[in-house]
Amino acid sequence: MRLRLQGPPHAGGPLCGRVRGSPWLCVSSLPTPGGPQGPEGSSPLAPAPAGAAPRPATSGPTPWPLVGNLLQMGSQTHLSLTRLRLPVRLGSLTVVVLSGYTTIRQALVRQGQAFAGRPDLFTFSAVADGTSMTFSEEYGPAWTLHKKLCKHALRTLSRAEPRGSEASCLLEEHVCAEAGGLVDAMRARAAAGGPGGQVLDPARPLVTSVANVVCALCFGKRYDHEDEEFLSVVRVNNEVLRIFAAGNLADFFPVFRYFPSPSLRRMVEHIRRLNGFMERNIQEHVASFDKNSIRDITDALIAQCEERGEDQHGSMLSNTQIIHTVIDIFGAGFDTIIAGLQWSLLYLIKFPDTQARIHQEIDEHIGSARVPRFADKPKMPFTEAFLYEVFRHASYVPLTIPHCTTTNITLNGYFIPKDTCVFINQHQVNHDKGLWGDPDVFRPERFMDPSGRLDKELTEKVLIFGMGKRRCLGDGFARLEMFVFLTTLLRDLRLQKVPGQELDLSAEFGLTMKPRPYLISISSRLRGRLCPTVSAAPWSS
Repeated sequence: MRLRLQGPPHAGGPLCGRVRGSPWLCVSSLPTPGGPQGPEGSSPLAPAPAGAAPRPATSGPTPWPLVGNLLQMGSQTHLSLTRLRLPVRLGSLTVVVLSGYTTIRQALVRQGQAFAGRPDLFTFSAVADGTSMTFSEEYGPAWTLHKKLCKHALRTLSRAEPRGSEASCLLEEHVCAEAGGLVDAMRARAAAGGPGGQVLDPARPLVTSVANVVCALCFGKRYDHEDEEFLSVVRVNNEVLRIFAAGNLADFFPVFRYFPSPSLRRMVEHIRRLNGFMERNIQEHVASFDKNSIRDITDALIAQCEERGEDQHGSMLSNTQIIHTVIDIFGAGFDTIIAGLQWSLLYLIKFPDTQARIHQEIDEHIGSARVPRFADKPKMPFTEAFLYEVFRHASYVPLTIPHCTTTNITLNGYFIPKDTCVFINQHQVNHDKGLWGDPDVFRPERFMDPSGRLDKELTEKVLIFGMGKRRCLGDGFARLEMFVFLTTLLRDLRLQKVPGQELDLSAEFGLTMKPRPYLISISSRLRGRLCPTVSAAPWSS
């Protein structure tokens, strides 16, 4: 059977459709490596010439029996999908890979409802029993309401009064306190290394500090960095994400759904442990809930449910959905921010001149008499430009969580059937020569206009949190949190490369890609630190 196209493929264009007997069709839409590049922002999925007759699909790399091209993808899946421009068959699931900023925006924003579904992957069904808003909830009125309630809960917390500081809101208070605590933790960890100098692996203090922000936002309390229950939850969350990113054969070959899967079993066990931790905290909140004192996101969700009332069928979250919503927020506010900070510190020690410019901007706009605040962010364009360049260059969320078409749809002249799995290739957009000119060069200045302001038209083309209806709910908060953590660290500390250490900017493919382990050397920029200490935080458990 030939692919059904509403127009013929152009040179370097995509092929998409359903093939009888080989329904895993992966479509990449880049020009061939070394071929001509289109104009800036040009769409790799161009419409076919008017009136042209459909053409049969050209064959991609020779597929193997049953597995198709799955074994030919290699360990760096995102790079393989970026290089390939021909149809690829991988198992038994139809997939279209969208590349190019204009094409992705057309699909996810202008035709957003048609691309707002989630595929019926076996792994997705195991997450929160299929009720996760992030991974598996079917797009429709219930999902729309669920998203609205979550946005309202986040907004409520962003307007809540701080409890014991000069912060603008409770969100800022949590973040500033943990950022100050991160500086303390890094100094203590470096000092514990002995007389060899202030050298440490920053991964552990970063993870625990960011995780504590999420715990404070979700449950109104924080944990000691050495608390065993806390560390166990952090490890379990990491393991769930690792197993999830690795995929499962049952996602590609339905027959494996009927065979035991050790990795899937481990993931389900880990999810149950996370559920247990969340459920205990939520039950405590239900028992002590006071609608006049919203302490955190869990309280805000409970308040939303109570306001809507039991008699409004389908308009409220069940207790189970509250648990899974908190898990979604916990995961979303955890891994992406940690990875972003790990990459940021790596780039800072690899490019010391960039770090010096951020130090200068901090000294000019914040100084040593106070701590960084959310309101400082728009006044520090180079620091913002640095973060955007980290997002772009590292592109550490290379593909979004898979989308799925909710109806038969035509995209740029090509027909895509309902229930087709769609991958969004963020890595390709972030490394598109047509957009960036020199995508392999780390150059934060690219986001600055001639007057020294942030070029917002260009920053919106950096893809890291998705786009459209399935865009990460907390992306604005994530940027603020990363800004405060980064500026608090650099206000107090100078970070340097450890002599003799080779810094590697490559990473293993995953849902969120972390840098390879590295060490940093720290030295103090201030004689006395004025940041609030975490131990003094009024919400400490």
